[in-house]
Amino acid sequence: MAGRGRVPGCSVVVLCLLLASLVACGGRPAADSVRAEVRRVLDHRAAALLARDAAGYAATGTRDGFAETAAVPLAGWSYRVGKVRRTGDEARADVELSYRLAGHDRGAVTTARTVRLGRERGRWSVVSDRPADGTGRQLWDQGTVRVVRAERGLVLGVGQSEAALRGFADLVDRAVPAVSDAWDGDWARRLVVLVPESLEGMAGLLGSPASSYRGIAAVTTGETGAPAGAPADRIVVNPEAYRLLGTVGRQVVLTHEATHVATRAHTSAATPLWLSEGYADWVGYRGGGSDPARTAPELSRAVSQGHLPESLPADEDFGFTGEAGDLARAYEGGWTACRMIAEQWGEARLDDFYRAVGAQGDRDGADRNGADPADPAEAVGNALGEVLGTTPEEFTARWREYLRARFG
Repeated sequence: MAGRGRVPGCSVVVLCLLLASLVACGGRPAADSVRAEVRRVLDHRAAALLARDAAGYAATGTRDGFAETAAVPLAGWSYRVGKVRRTGDEARADVELSYRLAGHDRGAVTTARTVRLGRERGRWSVVSDRPADGTGRQLWDQGTVRVVRAERGLVLGVGQSEAALRGFADLVDRAVPAVSDAWDGDWARRLVVLVPESLEGMAGLLGSPASSYRGIAAVTTGETGAPAGAPADRIVVNPEAYRLLGTVGRQVVLTHEATHVATRAHTSAATPLWLSEGYADWVGYRGGGSDPARTAPELSRAVSQGHLPESLPADEDFGFTGEAGDLARAYEGGWTACRMIAEQWGEARLDDFYRAVGAQGDRDGADRNGADPADPAEAVGNALGEVLGTTPEEFTARWREYLRARFG
């Protein structure tokens, strides 16, 4: 509006009428108003869930999620509302759900959700609350969660018997002290294990195709280099593959995954998979008096037939979708390298070496040779010199001789 005269904000009736569908005169945009209403509904919904207030929860919309989470020990549950799209009496909201498990999560676990709402008699209510596209499902999205408490952790399952979950709790209580005895670093010493009903359920939790995890007994989620306040990792089990394992195999797998939880803060982009997976396997088999040839059958067979590896396993050798024999040899190669360090330099040096490699990824800028500090080859080379007093070439030659002596 051009001109020199001052026009009071609410005196121009025509202007207010033109903007009425978008902006209340002197107020907020209508979209902001809807977003605020959605936020209020979800705040009430979260509060009712935490208070186990069934009537209050039902007043906010669909009852889905209330019974399914009844046994889950929640210390926090909240929503952050992002973009809201309204079409008449329907709305779709992009939401971030944050939750914490009581006694286990130091920080909140966050996940993207899509919440659909409807408006009736002037009130908005939740019609559905689903994982956002491309996001993994939560365990309660797959059914009612059953919970078994271990002395050193928590086991949550869907479609599993109490006895089956108790079996995992027993594995947890043996895994935690085994890891703590090997790894001298500080960690929570508590585990959260998720046991879905099937391989498809596992894949759903991880947001990936089931084919990616066929034959994989368990996977640990978590961010490498996570700070102390980060949420606890989740060990996600493939129940179909787990059933095929014997008693020792089940314990080795759970202890392996627990090792990833323990070492997470000291694992960075600079840590090669042969070290992170090999160290976890070393802890898993440690103290069992295992025969190397029985523990590493694929690598033993290859070496005995004259196929001695030229180098340590590369990260791409650990892909789940490759040949099973190649994947096994990669894991066995990492395990034998870590076992050799523990035997020839000592277990304390192995821990120091692991930390030294991971720390390279936390350094700012290039190192003294101008290389990226997060480059695994450079990080391993630096740590080999600093901790073990050797070079990559000498270490690889020593490892090959170690394989030849045991498997040749």
